[in-house]
Amino acid sequence: MDLKVKLSLWTVGLVLTTMQTVTAQENYKVVVNTSEEPIASGKYKPTWQSLSDYQCPEWFRNAKFGIWAHWGPQCEPEYGDWFARNMYVQGTDQYKYSLETRGPQSQFGFKDWIHEWKAEKWNPDSLIKFYKENGARYFMALANHHDNFDLYDSKYQEWNSVAIGPKKDIIKGWSSACHKYGLPFGVSVHASHAWVWYETSRGCDKSGAFKGVRYDGWLTKSDGKGKWWEGLDPQELYAQNHPLSKNNREWDWKEGEVVLPDQAYCDKFYNRTIDLINKYDPSLIYFDDTVLPLYPFCNAGLDIAAHFYNKSMQEHKGRNESVIFGKILDDEQKKAIVWDVERGAPDKIQPRPWQTCTCIGSWHYDKRIFYDGKYKSARQVILMLVDVVSKNGNLLLSIPIKGDGTIDTTEHHIVSEIGAWLKVNGESIYGTRPWKKYGEGPSTDTLNPIKAQGFNEGRVRYTSKDIRYVQKPGHILYATFMSFPDYGEKVTLKSIKKARHVELLGYGSLKFRNTPEGLQVKLPQSFPNSIALVLKISL
Repeated sequence: MDLKVKLSLWTVGLVLTTMQTVTAQENYKVVVNTSEEPIASGKYKPTWQSLSDYQCPEWFRNAKFGIWAHWGPQCEPEYGDWFARNMYVQGTDQYKYSLETRGPQSQFGFKDWIHEWKAEKWNPDSLIKFYKENGARYFMALANHHDNFDLYDSKYQEWNSVAIGPKKDIIKGWSSACHKYGLPFGVSVHASHAWVWYETSRGCDKSGAFKGVRYDGWLTKSDGKGKWWEGLDPQELYAQNHPLSKNNREWDWKEGEVVLPDQAYCDKFYNRTIDLINKYDPSLIYFDDTVLPLYPFCNAGLDIAAHFYNKSMQEHKGRNESVIFGKILDDEQKKAIVWDVERGAPDKIQPRPWQTCTCIGSWHYDKRIFYDGKYKSARQVILMLVDVVSKNGNLLLSIPIKGDGTIDTTEHHIVSEIGAWLKVNGESIYGTRPWKKYGEGPSTDTLNPIKAQGFNEGRVRYTSKDIRYVQKPGHILYATFMSFPDYGEKVTLKSIKKARHVELLGYGSLKFRNTPEGLQVKLPQSFPNSIALVLKISL
């Protein structure tokens, strides 16, 4: 080809590429500045097209079960989730609790709850050891919540756990323990929403003795003279240097409903998150966001994803061993990151790996749930795990932690029960893959649609006819009963036409017959556990 033609084509290509880049950036109202925390070089660029060849690592697909420490200063009151927001909403339980125990929100705000949080009994080593012994194959730690408080030695957020409150690097403690026990480590990042979420801190009581007295969300650095927080700027925590939104419960950055975050806020979020990744080297990142943080008005989430994937490839000889979770994804986005479903599950097998996240109680510790005995039982957790795994998913289970850094006696018992079942039946969970159908029985004929992020758990009632299937190489099939049949009953698995051998895990071989109606199995007169029975079937 003539040199002039080559140069001409190269010029046209450069122009088109530049135009595409500019066009892509024009879709963002805020483009983050990456000069302080550059994106790692590598094959991935911060576009959906570039990220779409992502392959979920096999270690995650095999792990199936993780435990989450959704723990931070909002656990100090031990009064439930979203405390830092709801303590400023007159009439809520959390507002009343804070007012009655600490005084008016104009004088004692969430910044002061942070100051009280000391995490004095926290022992990450013993907790991680306990979780691994009881079946966890990865661990997730809260790096920050919507309360905007970083639980690590943060370069970009002065309100962090090393400087304030516990005076401890929480993320370092968790990550060191995970490294010691060989448990893949993840972080959950929620702080992108503080901008709108904290707008309640600028309110005031509408009635009563403190009517019209502004809450502490208005305070600035100059107000701290002589206070415990002297030298700190409350606005770096509350992020309220902006007009109020029309709807401060809006989650999806709908312009007109919310005031969109500015350049400085987006840059800070990006820098904080890259700093977290570079400093603590997690294998997983959970974003509590629709799709990605600050998306679609800002490119921060895609930039973080490209950096995370490229960094992983640099550290694993060209393999991407990392996982990013996002919510409410379309089919194209599911090619680039792993879909997370909150407190629920889809009602059919998914073509790509995904994850359910749920909690045995409130996301942030709530002592009322302990006193009232309202935690999920070990059986409820196991049935959810079985159902999720049958549909190509993993289960991330939050075990709420008290303000002092310990779990309560009921939680300890529940985790131990889960572990006891997994010690015997774990081969039907770990390393499995979906079969040609996820199950049979009345529950498989029941529509159970997801609402928004998920929120459809607990709606299906199981019978002894409900079974979930998974498989392993070597023509091994596992069938789990979602409710208990009768002792000695002959049960028929309609989906299986021929088997070579059948055993009940924890018990031994069972008598069976291949019939035109399906595989007929004679159950024993006693069962090996009281949570769920698992048949191991050689086809």
